[in-house]
Amino acid sequence: MTEKSEMTGSDGGADGADIVVSAAWLADRLEEPAVRVVDVRDAWEYDAMGHVPGAVNVPFDAFRDREGPDAGTLPGAAAFAELLGDAGIDRSDTIVAYDDTNGVFAARFLVTALVYGFEDVHLLNGDFSAWKHGHPVDGDPVERDPVTVEPRRVDGPELPILEHDAVVELLESPADVVFLDTRDAEEYAAGHLPGAVRFDWTEAVDPDTRGFRSPDDLRKRFAERGITPDRPVVLYCNTARRLSHTYVALRWIGVDDVHIYEGSLTEWRERGRDLVTEE
Repeated sequence: MTEKSEMTGSDGGADGADIVVSAAWLADRLEEPAVRVVDVRDAWEYDAMGHVPGAVNVPFDAFRDREGPDAGTLPGAAAFAELLGDAGIDRSDTIVAYDDTNGVFAARFLVTALVYGFEDVHLLNGDFSAWKHGHPVDGDPVERDPVTVEPRRVDGPELPILEHDAVVELLESPADVVFLDTRDAEEYAAGHLPGAVRFDWTEAVDPDTRGFRSPDDLRKRFAERGITPDRPVVLYCNTARRLSHTYVALRWIGVDDVHIYEGSLTEWRERGRDLVTEE
């Protein structure tokens, strides 16, 4: 990928405007047969603290694999298909994921699901806290009948991830692409991709609601970094977790031409690539 046009249209499958949903939205649809709620917290949290009624537990560690066949921490198409099939989730379902950490782990689940061809995916705004305030919590584990899910990985312009070689090409090309570092200031100063601007993923979080800031607020903050709907964006962090939250935020406010460098700086360093440091 060296041309802007080759990046255009990477919406990853789901409509960006619907990728983030409220607790009220979920409550209205919780009894619908096709709605599948996924709790990505650790199993002990799911059991001890309760969960959204009907939610299945798919812990964060279950859908990442540093040694897998795909770049970074992606588990691989077959492993992810088996994981969701065992949880009773198929490709026709509406998936709503949540955690209790501002959505950063649930966002990683969404990105993984999009890569592996699950199109109707959503993030619960405000994490589990938003649900607990005013909605019932269930303490019993949920097990659904397994279903068969054929492995799939999207390809072409719909694939939201970029591999190392494509990142190198974009960095060396004159294409009008914004590279966005989603880590904190100290990490950024210690080493970042050439020309990258910084947006700490937590800046998208409203400290009062634990969910996203308003769309207008987010648009303003991203515009300050030169990010507008007409410019392609490539996100990175260290292991592709934090960038997932920023990916969802951008998709939600209408920035569709957004990709993620899946290997991120872990892979970049392993390949001996240079980084820009700040004194």
